[in-house]
Amino acid sequence: MQIIESPETFDVIVVGSGAGGGMTSKILAESGLNVAVVEAGPMFDPKNDEHRTQLRWPWESPRRGASNVRAFGDFDSAYGGWEIDGEPYTRKDNTEFDWFRSRMLGGRTNHWGRISLRFGPKDFKRKDIDGLGDNWPIGYEDVAPYYDKVDKLIGVFGTKENFDNEPNGYFLPPPKPRLHELYFIQGAKKAKIPAIPSRLSILTKRINNERGVCFYCRQCSRACMAYADFSAGTCLILPTQRSGHSLKVFTNAMVREVLTNDQGRATGVSYINREDRKEYSIKGKIVVLAASACSSARILLNSKSSLFSNGLGNGSGMIGRYVHDSTGASRSAIVPAMFNRKTYNEDGVGGMHVYTPWWLDNKKLDFPRGYHLEVWGGMGMPSYGFGFNASDLNEKFGGTVGGYGSKLREDVKKYYGSVMGISGRGESVPQYDNYCEIDPEVVDEYGIPVLRFHYKWTDYERQQAKHMHETFEQIFEGMGAEPLGDKPGKDKDYGLLAPGRIIHEVGTTRMGDDASKSVVNKFQQLHEVNNVFVTDGGPFVSQADKNPTWTILALAWRTSEYIIDELKKQNI
Repeated sequence: MQIIESPETFDVIVVGSGAGGGMTSKILAESGLNVAVVEAGPMFDPKNDEHRTQLRWPWESPRRGASNVRAFGDFDSAYGGWEIDGEPYTRKDNTEFDWFRSRMLGGRTNHWGRISLRFGPKDFKRKDIDGLGDNWPIGYEDVAPYYDKVDKLIGVFGTKENFDNEPNGYFLPPPKPRLHELYFIQGAKKAKIPAIPSRLSILTKRINNERGVCFYCRQCSRACMAYADFSAGTCLILPTQRSGHSLKVFTNAMVREVLTNDQGRATGVSYINREDRKEYSIKGKIVVLAASACSSARILLNSKSSLFSNGLGNGSGMIGRYVHDSTGASRSAIVPAMFNRKTYNEDGVGGMHVYTPWWLDNKKLDFPRGYHLEVWGGMGMPSYGFGFNASDLNEKFGGTVGGYGSKLREDVKKYYGSVMGISGRGESVPQYDNYCEIDPEVVDEYGIPVLRFHYKWTDYERQQAKHMHETFEQIFEGMGAEPLGDKPGKDKDYGLLAPGRIIHEVGTTRMGDDASKSVVNKFQQLHEVNNVFVTDGGPFVSQADKNPTWTILALAWRTSEYIIDELKKQNI
């Protein structure tokens, strides 16, 4: 196939426009470098009415709001999901790993819950605490200045609580708890479990002239046309372009590989244009991969040459190894004290107003690492084809099963707003035998070899999920709630969701000082190719019991400053 070459040579090519790619491209372009961003999906701007799903009614959807097209409902902003037509991935050895991808400017930052937590000092040195896995080659003190910068640039609400491993930041005022969250606080207090204001990257007050303030429509997953919630496209890439910096975005560009010369240095990337199906190449002096942990690993493994027969920068054989996701388990309940509650607008932000950080000492438990609690519920807008079944609740509380018309309306009003739930999101222990590799037989519709996953949970994660459910029930009891459904037992892994379902996968290009046991150094630079960097979640040595996005952003900023400094020293 003939490759169509771009005539322009960029200073930096950034593959991916999500958290890592967005931050990297912003910092490098603002330094005066000529930057190209290569994105696998189309342009996306929620202010554009063609893209907007915020404040649309369920009946405006041809599917009446049902979720048979998008994984989180027809109005969720993410273009993609765990399955994408023409873009398969495979599994082996009874693996259940599910891989979520979002093909659009801003990537998965358009979808996420904006839970913006810093890793704490202990999270970078877990091996010192429990002897499992490996320590990061950096510590909290290396990343803290960049967390501070991210807080101030993007904005995050919360409160300073002075927990030893849940670091304080620069916080905007948090929204007040809603009724179901007040009940959660009550139940947590009785169970001697902390409940504090959430830390979400949603603007509760103005921080600049480019972004608006949250108007509490509770639809952050639809992407905010006021730019009040964070996504990489609206808050990093588009503002950088509007400021006149040299930042060019190539959309609908599926990157096949990183191109190299005879000396083994990267010279650019090749990609398939999704619209005309032709292959193109872009030339660049530096390549930064930020396509997501697994996508970046796939690109590196597919970048084979006479010098890199096992994939670019894969002399250690570690690319794809140690992939790991957060653990997840949930339980719902109904609060009889909230039956027949007055109906009013309590939408708030599109996520939780309160949460519980990890509060226990693992030395006293039968699993090594912790989890946080997320709370959900309230009086959200009912959606066609979704929601609770009033007849099922009547069966539980002695009402009449079935019904229609006025009786059904009465039942719905009785239970509306009284159902809530708690989800646990925890840290798994990275395993060498959990990995992704190139499937030797399967390609996607663009002819690019796909990933094959090998993944199994260990008893550490199962015992953690068991403890989550015990905690849920403690809190439900304290708030006078009735748990719904059956408590999952050992035969169901205690309700532990399949890996990949929490969409926090990291670790495929892990960071380390020893090039024989890692892929990148502490500045996320390939050990073997000094003009290639990785700024997504791939370099993570371990996940922590926090969402990874804030750490991806902070490390991407740190790496970008390193690139600028190395260029000034003429080391790259």
